[in-house]
Amino acid sequence: MPRILILYTSLGSGHVSAAKALKAAFANYPDIEVQIEDAFDHASPLLRDTVTAIYERLSERIPNLYRIVYEGSDVDDLEESESDNQLYATIERPFLRELERFIKNTSFDAIICVQQIPSRLLQLMEQEGKMSQPHYVVVTDVMAHSTWLNPGVDGYFLPSDLTAEVLTQRGIDPTLLHVTGIPVRLDILQPKSKAEVCEQHHLPLDKPIVTLFGGGLQSKRVRRIVSKLIESPHQGMLVVVAGRNEKLLERLDTLTDGKAMQLRKLGLIDYVDDLVVASDLVITKAGGLITSEVLARHTPMIIIDSFPGQEEWNADVVAAMGAGIQLRLPDMVPPAVNHLLSEPAQLDFMRQQAAKIGRADAALRIADIIVGKLRSPQPQPTATASSSPIH
Repeated sequence: MPRILILYTSLGSGHVSAAKALKAAFANYPDIEVQIEDAFDHASPLLRDTVTAIYERLSERIPNLYRIVYEGSDVDDLEESESDNQLYATIERPFLRELERFIKNTSFDAIICVQQIPSRLLQLMEQEGKMSQPHYVVVTDVMAHSTWLNPGVDGYFLPSDLTAEVLTQRGIDPTLLHVTGIPVRLDILQPKSKAEVCEQHHLPLDKPIVTLFGGGLQSKRVRRIVSKLIESPHQGMLVVVAGRNEKLLERLDTLTDGKAMQLRKLGLIDYVDDLVVASDLVITKAGGLITSEVLARHTPMIIIDSFPGQEEWNADVVAAMGAGIQLRLPDMVPPAVNHLLSEPAQLDFMRQQAAKIGRADAALRIADIIVGKLRSPQPQPTATASSSPIH
């Protein structure tokens, strides 16, 4: 029975969500065994704690410095970027000895990486003849930073044709590029009607619904946005999802329904997808997975407070394709919402654009291609850039 290893790192929830979606997709093949592993579970705590701390402190406390580091380390020249990645891998390797032993001592027929750190280790192992399995990379950001690129990768699975075009320009062999979308939960493939989910969750069907996913946002900024949105002259409901952010719920405690706009405050819920289906508009950060899930449901977005680097790039692509609006000032969110609610034709256009670039079946497509390669070693047909931004 062929065995596949999927490696991620627990830096944010996006990578683990992508890994789980892929595992679920491979379940359609009963003769394939799949195992997912957090690379940090097989790493020195020093590496895990250091990388996590650097990411969180720079992106949250010194975002401008993080932007400089992130954008400055994105190298156009393929040879230079691969050399840089080999240097990063050499530095990281002493802290990943347990992961290296795990890979060498466990029999897998293919390895899939949904984050850069384990992929870099595989590059070194392959160069030294310590692994012979095909090594695939699933890019979980809308644009691929050069740290995703390594020699010896047998296939890249990309969010969009735009990503494929950029990597081709950088010198990656186009036959290695598969435009599939970012893997999202398979239940997003299931059709849901707005009427059904509104009835199930006691949401209004006769007025617009705006959902703000605020768990990862600054509570003070969310309160400013919500306090203005409930003053909207439009009849509707504003749903604010705080997730695990209890401070946000406390900050919103004194806010109640406006004259026309109702307010519903939620904590940690298990029906995010239902809310996306019910919503006429979603307000969110620009994580690769959340934007992919919203696009897969063809729901327009207002993107706010993007982390510097990859989230800003994700937001740029969504905005450029017309499926959303990117705003930097929280005070601009209420006017933008009011404008869109008063312009249904513009909201319809944004839905149409989201439908063009959303990929609910990404995980299934990736699984199909990899299983096809495992069963048939000869070259497979490749999806490369086409005339549409994402297909």
